[in-house]
Amino acid sequence: MSETPCNCMKLRRASLAITKLYDQYLQPAGLTVSQYSIMQSIRRSAPVSVSELAAKTQLDRTTMVRNLHPLEKQGIVLDVSKPGTRNRQLTLSKYGEDKLKSAELLWLQAQENVKTALGESDLATLAQLLLKVESLHVSESE
Repeated sequence: MSETPCNCMKLRRASLAITKLYDQYLQPAGLTVSQYSIMQSIRRSAPVSVSELAAKTQLDRTTMVRNLHPLEKQGIVLDVSKPGTRNRQLTLSKYGEDKLKSAELLWLQAQENVKTALGESDLATLAQLLLKVESLHVSESE
């Protein structure tokens, strides 16, 4: 019997590889690609609650809180909620905005590297395939 390659493991390996690549590009800015993505989401939606941010980035709330902690500790992300409110509202600090701006150039270099390595046609095909993968789900009858 021939061994069938596991699609899940192939996608996980590809995800780890692309994450590592972007992390290497963003390292001079002192950010990971996960932190960069969170910061971009905060910038677009600020002020934003932790729950809203988790939903926008498709992370569970616990993971989001864990990912936000170092950004808050470094003064990149600020809690601007009113005293006495339970729903934290987050925004980027001036330092966070500056850090994100410098990281954007590095992120663009990573984007260009991927485009050059894969070619525009394969990159477009990959984008279409990834949308299909994201839409997969198990039907209730299965």
